[in-house]
Amino acid sequence: MSVATVGIPRALAYYIYYPRWRSFLSELGVRVVTSGLSNRQMLDEGVKEALAEACVPIKLYFGHVLSLKDKADFIFVPRLYCLNSKTLYCPKFLGLPDMIKHSLHHLPPVIDTMFNNRYKGFLARRTELAKSFFQLGSKFTNDKLKILKAIYHSIKTEQRYHQLLQSGLLPNQAIALLSGSKNVSAAPPQNALKFAVLGYPYHLYDEFINVGVLTKLRRLGVQIVTTENLPPRVLYRQQHPYPKDMFWTFSDRAFRSALHFFREGGVDGIIYVTAFGCGPDAMVYRLIEMEAKKYPHIPFMILMIDEHSGEAGISTRLEAFTDMVRRRKKGG
Repeated sequence: MSVATVGIPRALAYYIYYPRWRSFLSELGVRVVTSGLSNRQMLDEGVKEALAEACVPIKLYFGHVLSLKDKADFIFVPRLYCLNSKTLYCPKFLGLPDMIKHSLHHLPPVIDTMFNNRYKGFLARRTELAKSFFQLGSKFTNDKLKILKAIYHSIKTEQRYHQLLQSGLLPNQAIALLSGSKNVSAAPPQNALKFAVLGYPYHLYDEFINVGVLTKLRRLGVQIVTTENLPPRVLYRQQHPYPKDMFWTFSDRAFRSALHFFREGGVDGIIYVTAFGCGPDAMVYRLIEMEAKKYPHIPFMILMIDEHSGEAGISTRLEAFTDMVRRRKKGG
């Protein structure tokens, strides 16, 4: 009996959930392949197929899916709605499987398992999540015990992943370590500047989308900390003066992490990376900008990216910001 191959696009929710998805499918005997690193060809192909008003990460996701077309028996495009019982994912995440299936032709079957546990108690949330994984697993085996064991192993993998993130690794480094890599990080130089670099995961960790922001900062001798390095309890205890919490999951996480770094300090500067055309983020970065004015002692910069972002312009802004922070720190 041949082994089924499932393709997972290396984009959007990949940076948060891939270790658990891979662990679950691998425990079922499924071969998991991912698309390659983002590149210009992927983006160009995605731009041709996606809606013109879609944000850059969605356009790029289309390109990642197309790159898997001839490499997998199935393509996993989950329908993400809510995974913390409170906030929701962007509507494009919910509609992504439909956009893919109706826009791209001659694809392998798309697996669009729904993940939703909104407004449920702790036990019910776990039950709903298990149902989603059983639905996914049933496409490859009828052995419920095998699926249950795969769920258990995937939970342990996710816990290990979060431990690595909270130890200071970034998602790409933690994923590499879980995949068996031995050399994933280098210690920052002594007396290095420390920047909080915030934004949606698929803006921060895709070096093509952000034109290598994190790599450029490391070369400038900057130590980086992001939202994913913070324990969930740190985020959820952040209070704000607004009448409602953020509606969208990544927006809420980005805003709360910004509040944490402004209030607790511990960083020499804060950079927020946003994408042109992202509706929810258009509000989030403005709110963070307003909060930044309350903390003038912490340098703050917004970097907006789109499919036309140039490397030279991004490098110049990062170098100027870093030099300014370094001079300011030396001047006391």
